[in-house]
Amino acid sequence: MEKHTYLQIIEALSEQIENGHYQPGDRLPSERELSQQLGVSRMTVRQAMNSLVTRGMAYRQQGLGTFVAKPKVEHHVDLLTSFQVSMERIGLKHSTKLLSIEQIRANKKLAGKLGVNIGQLLCYIHRLRMHNGDPISLEYSYFPASLCPHIEQFDLEHRSIYEILENEYEIQIDVADQFFEPVVANEYESEMLSVPINAPLMLVSRVSYDVDGNAIEFGKDLYRGDKTRFVSRSPRHERNER
Repeated sequence: MEKHTYLQIIEALSEQIENGHYQPGDRLPSERELSQQLGVSRMTVRQAMNSLVTRGMAYRQQGLGTFVAKPKVEHHVDLLTSFQVSMERIGLKHSTKLLSIEQIRANKKLAGKLGVNIGQLLCYIHRLRMHNGDPISLEYSYFPASLCPHIEQFDLEHRSIYEILENEYEIQIDVADQFFEPVVANEYESEMLSVPINAPLMLVSRVSYDVDGNAIEFGKDLYRGDKTRFVSRSPRHERNER
């Protein structure tokens, strides 16, 4: 029988999951079954199954086996929308937990990001985002406090910050510079996101600007690598290219 590397096993199982041969919640063949079918060692099969679990395509239940996970939540990075709006657009149940809101003094890094003086008061908002009750991302947002006085009076667990800024403070976010970086979970992130320490996360940092080009927000979001993926639609040429 043809010998399969663990990478070929991953590719084959991934394709079967993506084309619907295996549905979310279905039990995948056991290591012994796959080892016999493919003529490879159980160690090779175990490597492949571990990779599927790490990628978030499968999950294990102690004593029961390995099962197909639900599809990852997609975030379209070419659209600047709030978590709440992006979840509602694709019909997913979501919730938010406010972890902290306070005023802090801008350090050198935050002052540089927001174009303010070191020591200037900032509003700091820290929230946990959830999908179907499962934690999916940690959100850290910083705003010049003078732009949004008493923002704590508004419902930050059920309303988008961008929507509050627009409707309550007449500040409209127009564009953002966003940066994507793979990182691993530290002890706090592990606890809050219910993932192992050093689990893969995607760090999305951004500076958001209003229609006049003023920096309004510096934000950092940490997304679970096993629950989310990012989608972008990029044009072949610049629209103003000549």
